[in-house]
Amino acid sequence: MQIVPVGDLLTRSPDNPIVTLRDLPFRCSDIWNAGVTKVGGRYLLLITIETLEGRHCIYRALSDDGRHFLVDDEPLLAGDTEEAGCGCDPGCMNVGGCESIGVRDPRITQIDGTYYIAYVANGDHGLRVGLARTQDFHTIERIAYATQVDVKNGALFPRTIGGKYLLLCRPDQGGRIWLGYSDDLVFWGSQTVVMAPRGGYWDSTRIGAASPPIEIDEGWLLIYYGEKHTSAGPLVRLGAAVLDRDDPSRVIARSNIPILSPREKYERIGDVPNVVFSCGALLEEGQVNVYYGASDSCICLSSAPLAEILRVCFESDKVF
Repeated sequence: MQIVPVGDLLTRSPDNPIVTLRDLPFRCSDIWNAGVTKVGGRYLLLITIETLEGRHCIYRALSDDGRHFLVDDEPLLAGDTEEAGCGCDPGCMNVGGCESIGVRDPRITQIDGTYYIAYVANGDHGLRVGLARTQDFHTIERIAYATQVDVKNGALFPRTIGGKYLLLCRPDQGGRIWLGYSDDLVFWGSQTVVMAPRGGYWDSTRIGAASPPIEIDEGWLLIYYGEKHTSAGPLVRLGAAVLDRDDPSRVIARSNIPILSPREKYERIGDVPNVVFSCGALLEEGQVNVYYGASDSCICLSSAPLAEILRVCFESDKVF
């Protein structure tokens, strides 16, 4: 008798959830998602936390083992609540109207020794992608807004291609992943669609980049999220795709199945139920470690061998 595997391709850490409300040195409403990187051999998370007032801020958390994190008392990045005249030009950083509700969903990319943070700015003018940079995660310099309003989920590639910076993002309309190009990280253009939702599949309603792309021998590994509407409401899961190394607008493989689905109680029950949503992943010694938010209530960790993730991508029918 053949034994059918049960569960997901990604294996959950036995320490899950690794960051909860009880781990914070202050009171707050909930915990959303986290970007991840390594600095000086230590793991660093940038966690989206919603304050009791309902505003979103980004907090730094550090760990020696990638599982047990100490969260800072004060936010590293918080939106400006003061109104400012803002024309919403791409280079404008008058944040009063653009970040009045807060900042969230940070994704960290290291390029030539500098850490860049792509985040969602939420304000009176709608949602847009903001870019900032830091050398030490103590001081932050805002660069620009990389998109106009109603665009979110920004993820920078970790190097330039053809002399240009590349940014994945998702406009609210259409639920597709788009790719934009820039010479200076301020002005962006030449946008093109990379991937779209697929009717009849697990990612049929909308999709977006989860972690920033990871360069591998086969091209670029993209962990992405997919949403499907059900009779019980939205169901958000994670999948994977491989983009062409020289032309990342071209998808060369894509998983027809999710690699992580809400199954555990902490993923099923929360402020936004039935959601696993990632803003960061690390490739370490052939293992892909995915940090994800569960039900907008805690931070978790799951992992799988890179070879296994690639297997489900390349063995899938070519429905890109």
